[in-house]
Amino acid sequence: MKTTLLLGAGLGICALAWAAKDPVIMTVNGVDVPKSEFEYLYHKNSQQQLAPQPLEDYVEMFVNYRLKVADAMAAGIDTTAAFRQEMDQYRHDLAAPYMTDSVYLDKLVAEAYGRSREEVPTSHIMIFKAPSAEANATAVAKLDSIRNVVMAGGDFAEMARLYSQDRGSNSRGGSLGYITAGRYPYTFELTAYSIKPGEVSEVIESPVAYHIVKTGGHRPARGTVRASHILIMDQKGTPEESAARKARIDSIYEVLKASPSKFEDMAMRYSDDKGSARQGGLLQWFGSGMMVQEFDSVAFALPVGQISEPFRTQFGWHIINKIDRKDPPSLDEMRAQEIARIMNPQDERCALVKKNQTAQLAKKHNARLNDALVGKLNSYVASNGVDSLFYVTFSTPEYVSQEIMKVGKQPVMLQAFLSSMHGGLQPNPVIGAKYLDNAISNFENSTLVEAEEAWLEANEADYRNLLHEYTNGSLLYEASVRNVWDKASKDIKGLEEYFERNRSNYKWDVPHAKGILVQAKNDSVAADVARRYAALPKDEALATLKKEYKGEASIDRVLVQRGQNPMVDALMFGVGEATSPNANFSTCLMIDGRVIDAPEEVSDVRGLVTGDYQEELEQVWISDLRSRYPVEINRKVLKKVK
Repeated sequence: MKTTLLLGAGLGICALAWAAKDPVIMTVNGVDVPKSEFEYLYHKNSQQQLAPQPLEDYVEMFVNYRLKVADAMAAGIDTTAAFRQEMDQYRHDLAAPYMTDSVYLDKLVAEAYGRSREEVPTSHIMIFKAPSAEANATAVAKLDSIRNVVMAGGDFAEMARLYSQDRGSNSRGGSLGYITAGRYPYTFELTAYSIKPGEVSEVIESPVAYHIVKTGGHRPARGTVRASHILIMDQKGTPEESAARKARIDSIYEVLKASPSKFEDMAMRYSDDKGSARQGGLLQWFGSGMMVQEFDSVAFALPVGQISEPFRTQFGWHIINKIDRKDPPSLDEMRAQEIARIMNPQDERCALVKKNQTAQLAKKHNARLNDALVGKLNSYVASNGVDSLFYVTFSTPEYVSQEIMKVGKQPVMLQAFLSSMHGGLQPNPVIGAKYLDNAISNFENSTLVEAEEAWLEANEADYRNLLHEYTNGSLLYEASVRNVWDKASKDIKGLEEYFERNRSNYKWDVPHAKGILVQAKNDSVAADVARRYAALPKDEALATLKKEYKGEASIDRVLVQRGQNPMVDALMFGVGEATSPNANFSTCLMIDGRVIDAPEEVSDVRGLVTGDYQEELEQVWISDLRSRYPVEINRKVLKKVK
């Protein structure tokens, strides 16, 4: 989103100071090239050369490059929606590292690391969010009432069984077992780790639900486990059937006690967990709380390399083979993964990072919202939501010319903010208030990011040089496609004329065989193909034959020199036997076959001709550009290039 900031005055001062230190080395069609940008590209080009390129040679090449960029701009390529979108994205991506507050990120990572050293037994009562604000308000009120009952002495577990909508835990009185860091939404996890053992939290909000949380005593984190298991399902049936299943797991265990190496084979043959059975019972690495409590307890208590006795869970009977274990990762080991998790838009901390960025940029650029105007927007939405009349009301002359914020001394008008909302509607006042707040936050952030990007371009040479290099390189590419590459490849008449004018330049050291190579099922099919070819127009023959004889013959146009194709060597040069490498085709022949000493037509050397024709078009284009666009070189500044 572009907000059309009027930041010219502040940046103009920066530009004047910069220009004093960075003189113009040349001007191409009215566009100045500073010495720093020229030097940056000159040195980068020199590093890519096997031998140093003389400065004057590079100046000629650079002038041609900037002339092509000027031509692209004259053609309006830089104004197209696709080009501007690409450049905006590159600008944002390039600027992002400059705007990353590593101190704040490190704080969030350290906070997560601290939680990762402990596990906490957690229970909760959960009610899912609903589409309507009224239903959500009812859910919060209901959880408040439940909490009051618990605080007055009610049984938390009983309340969870009665009212929690988390089907995975309500039957266990809301118990999630011991939870580990990184597996739950940030607010939920932060609450579980921060409240005191036995304490019941206030109602909290996660991305999909509302909760009240209760925890117990913390214990050191146990890390993760890798194990295999064998499962005999036993969830329903008669007592006799259950006894038979128990006998079955016991018999498997007796085999494993005698021959532990048979675990993988036994799992594949007998385990009812078909997903892991295909892998010999192997499970993914898991931590506390990721398996049902009974499984979790046995897996973590079992020594590595040992096989457990049969034990029961809600699913049936299990035997575990503990393969390996890992301690919780160190701070350095978890940093990259945790930062990626924090920066995921689905993580609540991503919004915190964005909020921190806004605060930092607002401080740097002395930016502030117009609280009085924002208050009027909020007041309207609190009564009416964001409805169509919202846009009508605040697009009137009374409001539209007011400032919604300032960046330094530069105003940002309300109209820019309204445009950023794209006419979005949220008529419910409660939801509308959040909708408006998010819209203002996003607008403030994007406005400040643009201001920072402009500041970076004016003040950070590395950023500026990379940005200009990418922008001009993209313009050069698009202009070259239009004026040279596409023109050369698609201009059939031009290629033919160029070939005729330069036919003597295209010669071969050895003769070539040319014609239609046919590999057929038998002599009869081959003869039929030859007769059919003679009756067809030459420009349609190959495509028609391929279609008509599909499966019966392989038909291809060939142009090869001796030694490149054994079949052609045999048919045209009398070397060896004409045998097809395809066992389904027993007969080979050449239709219209001939041996030629030089190319007959442009298609015989299309690649070479196309490349040479491109070079000619390039020179014509450059000559035209030099006649149309003025170039001024400051020789005094050029002499100072290092």
